[in-house]
Amino acid sequence: MLWPDGKRFAFSIFDDPDSQTLQDSTTIYEFLSELGVRSTIGVWPLAADPALRSDAGLTCADPEYLKWILELQSRGFEIGFHNATSHTSLRGQTERALQRFEELFGETPKSMSNHYHSREALYWGDNRLSGIQRTLYNLATRRKNRNASFGHRPSHPMFWGDLAHEKIRYCRNFVFGDINTLKECPQMPYHDPKRSFVNYWYASSEGANIQSCLSRIGEADQDRLEQQGGACILYVHFGHGFQEEGQINPRFRHLMQRIAAKQGWFVPVADLLDYLLTQRKDPVITTKQRSAIERRWLLHKFRHGSE
Repeated sequence: MLWPDGKRFAFSIFDDPDSQTLQDSTTIYEFLSELGVRSTIGVWPLAADPALRSDAGLTCADPEYLKWILELQSRGFEIGFHNATSHTSLRGQTERALQRFEELFGETPKSMSNHYHSREALYWGDNRLSGIQRTLYNLATRRKNRNASFGHRPSHPMFWGDLAHEKIRYCRNFVFGDINTLKECPQMPYHDPKRSFVNYWYASSEGANIQSCLSRIGEADQDRLEQQGGACILYVHFGHGFQEEGQINPRFRHLMQRIAAKQGWFVPVADLLDYLLTQRKDPVITTKQRSAIERRWLLHKFRHGSE
């Protein structure tokens, strides 16, 4: 892959807002800004119902948090979508959330990630998989995630697939254990005709908590990403252990300073995917290609229990 401006690799981050406080956000993103790393932060546009909320992370209903998110947007960070709020939402709520997102940020979301606890997720649980891979997944999970998401089902009250197709360009699916996301999913961003409400799917590299993140972006991993000329979309929750008493984990600080000093292209998720899409002759994934990606993801999940 030839990267813009002669860069040797690409690096991006999609940060889910789960468990994130305003202090978490300001500390981490000030640090990323200083490094010149621009990334994507997912948000919940609507306030959570206290009786239903599945997570203590902040939403855009918090004035101080919203003020900070808007400042991040003005600095060149991308604002992504993480479903309507931190709990399951009906279609009307999701529609209001997308309207609110556009009111706040002046545009529809370019990229999104499904919130794990939201049953209106698009093609989630076993619906992520096909054929024998779906059967193996259900056996391994004792069918607890069988038909567990409804956002793509037109007859269901949680359906919003048509809105996603109209308003959102990229949706995250598989998460892998290699820093080079593009190596694990060389077709991304791709369109899957069997999951057609999503325009394009992308994958990411596991970094959901501080331990998995540190194991993903170690020195040897960084050097290999650079040597391979690859692309990393790191999936994180900056609210999950990246700070203690307001201080950024020192190992994470060191590793991010190290990779930022390399000749990398550090851009938000949608910018990276837009560029990759221009390099695709045909973004429609074949059955063979998709089966290979599913098998790699299942192997990683069974070994490590990732998302």
